[in-house]
Amino acid sequence: MRLLYDDGTGGFSLAQFYGDEIPPYAILSHTWGADEDEVTYQDVMKRRGLQKPGYKKLQFCARQAFTHKLQYFWVDTCCINKWSDQELSESINSMFRWYQQAVRCYIYLSDFVGTDSQGFGRSRWFTRGWTLQELLAAKQADFYDSNGFYYGSKTTLGTWINQATGIPEKAITGQPLDTFSVEDRLSWAKHRQTKREEDSAYSLLGIFDVSMPLVYGEGRDKAYYRLLKEIESGGHTRELNQKYSKFLPSAVSTEQRNGVVETVISSPQVRAVPSMSATSASTSLPVKPVGAASDPVWDSHLRTWTVLRRSSKFQLYFRSHWDHGMRTVGKLGK
Repeated sequence: MRLLYDDGTGGFSLAQFYGDEIPPYAILSHTWGADEDEVTYQDVMKRRGLQKPGYKKLQFCARQAFTHKLQYFWVDTCCINKWSDQELSESINSMFRWYQQAVRCYIYLSDFVGTDSQGFGRSRWFTRGWTLQELLAAKQADFYDSNGFYYGSKTTLGTWINQATGIPEKAITGQPLDTFSVEDRLSWAKHRQTKREEDSAYSLLGIFDVSMPLVYGEGRDKAYYRLLKEIESGGHTRELNQKYSKFLPSAVSTEQRNGVVETVISSPQVRAVPSMSATSASTSLPVKPVGAASDPVWDSHLRTWTVLRRSSKFQLYFRSHWDHGMRTVGKLGK
């Protein structure tokens, strides 16, 4: 995770941290302007971009972090090297957690002036796809107007946010998201917009506590289809089958026996090799098909099952892999 800090020369520098090394930090939630107006990773590295309109958002975030005695802060425009597809994918899959672990989240409403109370709920910030997870993930989220003046926290403004978004106040103020139905959580994003169509699905990964590779160019429908399959594998199979059955593969189910999560492919029958250890949860395990012929499941390019641990549960993470009649299945005990 890269974090910005004031380097004492009148500008900002980036520092890289991993795992337990990550220090306390603040995080910015905002809406982007034109791409050329935002300060990028390359701008910070080459110490340029000071004249860009987006630079004042970095200055705003730095000032607020200083008031809360935080040395580091994170801004998506320049803390991610978007020229690296691998880094972008890793960052998007981590973003919910980054907002969740931030000490403070500063929500900057660039089109709102605090003296116009009626304009709060009409801010563009409430219509964007990515800001949904930022609102829900952040534990301490404070709203600021375009002049940088504090307007209120998501707790004190919960009723207004509910009126602007339709999201229940309990979800806004921290009730665990898995206590809300899949249908409800999908509905919160229904009318939100993203610049790239696939992001309408990718921006929901953290809200459903799932991960998946990013495939820009696949289109919105395929991105949502993959998202629904990940949600299904995460334990919402029954609910999804009832409401979204036309989008989901019917031949895959999940069973739990004696603390072991096992993927079952209904046809053709499969015979699994011995289970892997917890330290090799991402290792592919070959499974031989039994019986004949063509099957729609095989034709749909099902690939590697990887088991990922999620708190006390397990999530079956469905990846694409198809290679000469080989199937893989992950099986891992608690």
